[in-house]
Formats: sequence, C-alpha cells, structure tokens
Amino acid sequence: MPTRIKNLEHYQALCKKAIDDPTSFWDEQAKSFHWFEPYTEVLQWEFDTPDVKWFIEGKTNICYNCLDVHLEDHGDDTALIWEPNDPTEAFKKFSYDELHKAVCKTANALKAMDISKGDRVVFYMPMVPELAIGILACARIGAIHSVVFAGFSAQALADRVDDAQAKMIICSDYNERGEKSIPVKAIVDEAMDISCNSVSHVLVHKNTGNPINWSDDVDKWWHEKMDNMPTECPVEIMDSEDPLFILYTSGSTGKPKGVVHTHGGYMVYTAYSFQNVFQYEPGDIYWCTADIGWITGHSYIVYGPLLSRATTIMFEGVPSYPDASRFWNIVEKYKVNQFYTAPTAIRALMACGDEWTEGHDLTSLKVIGSVGEPINEEAWHWYNEKIGCFKAPIVDTWWQTETGGIMISSIPGVTDCKPTYAAYPLPGVQAVLVDPSGEEIREYNSEGLLCISFPWPSMIRTTYGDHERCKQVYFSAFEGKYFTGDGARTDSEGRIRVIGRVDDVINVSGHRIGTAEVENAINAHPRVIESAVVGYPHEIKGQGIYAYLICSGDSELDDTVRNEVIEVVRREIGPIAKPDKIQFVPALPKTRSGKIMRRILRKIAAKEFDQLGDVSTLLNPQIVAVIKENAL
Repeated sequence: MPTRIKNLEHYQALCKKAIDDPTSFWDEQAKSFHWFEPYTEVLQWEFDTPDVKWFIEGKTNICYNCLDVHLEDHGDDTALIWEPNDPTEAFKKFSYDELHKAVCKTANALKAMDISKGDRVVFYMPMVPELAIGILACARIGAIHSVVFAGFSAQALADRVDDAQAKMIICSDYNERGEKSIPVKAIVDEAMDISCNSVSHVLVHKNTGNPINWSDDVDKWWHEKMDNMPTECPVEIMDSEDPLFILYTSGSTGKPKGVVHTHGGYMVYTAYSFQNVFQYEPGDIYWCTADIGWITGHSYIVYGPLLSRATTIMFEGVPSYPDASRFWNIVEKYKVNQFYTAPTAIRALMACGDEWTEGHDLTSLKVIGSVGEPINEEAWHWYNEKIGCFKAPIVDTWWQTETGGIMISSIPGVTDCKPTYAAYPLPGVQAVLVDPSGEEIREYNSEGLLCISFPWPSMIRTTYGDHERCKQVYFSAFEGKYFTGDGARTDSEGRIRVIGRVDDVINVSGHRIGTAEVENAINAHPRVIESAVVGYPHEIKGQGIYAYLICSGDSELDDTVRNEVIEVVRREIGPIAKPDKIQFVPALPKTRSGKIMRRILRKIAAKEFDQLGDVSTLLNPQIVAVIKENAL
C-alpha cells in the first residue's frame, strides 16, 4: 500500500521529501503495486507541449491491482455493496472473489464481441453493479472506457460517442431514480439515429424489464452475452502510459473536452489519495454518494477503494427518496465509517429540516467529506453538528476531473479543518498562487490564481483527439505551470480557500470579490436555502453583483428580505460586496451532477438572452425560461 500519513510530524516530513526529491517520493508510492515489468524511470516531463510520462516503460494493469492481487489472502472480503433505489428491494454484496469472476465473465463477453485493447466503449448506465463491473472489464482487456452520465440528452451522448469514435455503447433498459423511471435505451436509440456511426453493438442490461425498442442487428442483451462465459480472463499487460479512460467535461467553448487518464499514474495517485484523505482502515465501510458518470465516482467509488482493498458502497438512488432520511438510513444500516458527498446534497437535506437526521445512529462515522464545490460555512457547521456529531472531521476536498484525484484537503487526525478552507495540498502536490503576470505569491494572507508547478501521477495527459486544446486550456496561461482556472486565497497559516472559477470572481470597482464568498454570506440569512451570485456589467463599478436566491416560507418575498440579505452581506464581508440586484427564483439551473450553471445566470444577468446556448442537458432546463422572464 502507498505511504499512510500517521501524524503531523510524519506529514511535514513527507511534504518536505516530496518537494526535495519528488521522484524518490513517488517511486516509494508506486512500488507497492504489481508491475509485470518494472519501470525504468519515474518521471519525464515538460509543461510547454505538454508532455508528461510517469513510471516509464512500466507494465501493469489497474484491474489486476484492483482485484487479482487481493484474491489469495482476501478473496472473501467484501469489495462492493450495492444499495438499490428502492429501499424495499434487496441489496447486493460482492466479495473480491465474486467481483473478480463477474469482471472476468464480462471481459470475455466483450472480447467475444470484438472489443480489444485500445477500443473505446461508452457506458450510459444507472448506478447498478454492472456499471462498475463493465468499466473494470474494459480496463482488464485494455479497452478505453468512457462513462457518460445517464441523464444527458441524446445529442450530448452522441457528441461524446462521436468524439471518442466508440465501438460499443453499454446501457440499461431503464434507470430507476427516485420515483422516476428514465428510458435510457430510448435515449441511446435516439443518439444512434443522430449519428454514432462508429458503434457496432449496443449491449443492454435488463434493469427493469420494461418494454424497449429492439434491433437484432445492433442490440444485444447483457445477460445473454454473459451466459457460459468463463470466470477467468487473463489481463492485458498495459504500459503505464496507456489510456485507461476518457471522461468528458464541459468546456468554455461549449464542446466537451475528453480528459484522458492512464493506467499507471492514475492507479498510484487514486490509491494514495484515497487512503490518506479518508484514513481508511481494513474492515471499514466507505461510501461515496457520487455517480460513476463523474470523476468522483471513478476515483472514489471504484478505483481508489478497490486498489486499497476497501469495502465500497454504490448507491442507485437519490438522497430525498423515499424521504430526506435516506442517506442517514444507509449510514446506519451498513455502519458507514467514511462518507463523501456534495455540498448541493448537504444544503438540500439541511433545507428539509433537522428532524430527518434525528433518531439515526451516525456514531460509526469517522470521516465525512465534501466534494464538487467549496462548501459554504452554514452548511459546513450543519454537516459538522448533525452528521459528524462534532466528532467526525470534515474533509473539504478540492480537485478536478483533470487532476484525477484529490489535491487539497485536510488529513483527518493529522491536520486541522477550518470552515470554507480546503486546507493544505497533499504531500507531492506543489500548489502555488500566482498573480496575473504569473509571479508566485509566497506570502500568506494572499489571493491569487491557483496553479500546480510540478506534475503529479494522475494528471491529465491530453484531451482526446486534440492535444493542442489541452495545451491551450491548461498550460498556456503561465509558463511551466498547470493552471486550474480557479482563484484561491491563503490564511495566516497557509490554508487554501478556493474562491471559485476565475470567471466567478467579480471585479467591483477594482476589488476582486469571490462569488463563493458572497454566497456564503447570503446563505447565512435564515430565509435563504441556496444562492448563486454572478457579475454583470455595471455602468459605474465595471461589474455589479447579481444574486439569485431560493428562499423558504410561504410569505411574499419583498424588499424587507432584500434589505436583510444586503445587511448580512454588508456585515459578513463589507459594503463593497453587497448585491446590486437580488432576484428570487424557485430553483437554479444545474447540471446533472448538481453544479449550478453560472454561465447561464451570467448571460441572463447581462440580458444576453440570445447567448444562453443549449440548456437541454441541464437537470431542470425549464427553469431557465422562468428566470429569464423575471430577470431584473
């Protein structure tokens, strides 16, 4: 296993070693994995092109390290627990041996369908065990998996399939999510009608058995293809730098970017970060509530936990079904030790009322985590009190699809945690703040642009099919640095607070104000459930502050509430940060991963209604018209 941080002194020593001798540091982490052929060099890199290679000429396979290495001594240990959408249905457990057999059968079935090393396979599935099994099977035979969240539109799916030139789509018939039954196969059919000309087969998992359209030439049933498949399948020996998966993330141009991660470096870093951030101990039960359609699910439901011989929970449903106690029922049911979720979920459950957390035994929790965006202070304190019971430390993690794993976080029992601060970079992560000219800001209590000045194993290698785009987006802003696109601030002890995307920092009369900071203040008002703040063109100030608020209560929202919100912001931050416009809204436009689409809100605030772009892939596209109609 990779080095486990034991205490503050050990942490400080590791940080120093990782800076003084990074290749030796990462060599130590990598040696704990199985390599069919040892690497001859730890790292070659330059950020100009960029060209980064880790564990050069090393031969490995991440699936082998997730499963096969554990079988001899721990094959009976529980690897995966699947909790269904409907709590009255039976859950499923897979031991490492059972998961290995299922993955091998699937890998053999894929090979029988002419999928081989380097082929791209797109998954468009709900959170069922077959999704985790399928991506591990791809990794086993060297196929490159690309998971598309099973909620994107047919056009969005087709765009990703075409960009990857995928040979196969694997989907389900329907997706059960809360009270909804989503016709997943019908969306795949529509995508196939749009384009997807590279696809030879659509492999369909019978999730519900509800009727679907069928083409004998293209469509194949998962269960039929698995019949009589051997439960042993040799792994494809992969070069450390061979692609493992492509994951698409939205870009400023609107065209999704296919972020590429590799077998070797991604393997080393996800295990290292998982074990340290969550302080996982053998026998613990770990649960990340994310969807595998996003990077969090890849790294911290599947790969990080299984590489660490953990027991990982996979949840099909939503936090509010059948009621707002579902998360806490599951924590109590399985005696979850590490819990990892998003601020959006925390705020939504907080808004439902404390009564849904009462009467649940949450004492098993040792670590509770937050991922996806900076967690506002009010939600942090609620999470700490109601879920962590003031005992389980909060890890407010910062990272990106492109980083592959958690980059900045407190370490439970080692470093402290402070509301709204992600805390410190993990040992081996050389995070720096720079000013707009690229000069590093070394003083604490400073604000700047967050960059990484040295490579780490799980970093993006390229954007699929367009390496120049990778260079322009991530490596062109500041010479010799990976630019995260985020602004950040340090406190007097060097903790890092991520204050949002650079385009989410508002310049008001020359003062840089982070939208997350303003939202944090607004959310302190007792009537405010959630807020989103954007900048808009202001004749005097350059940019003004426009706030969209979701508020509780049935009484009319009037100038009294507006004035109270302004006063809260004035009190929390200062007069310069008070919103110029406040619009009350019933909901905010969000992606299906729960992120607020501030780009759309900025366009509405600026009255640029003809530049809203495609909103069809949003979780709630209908809300855009409502907000637009009532724009101030």
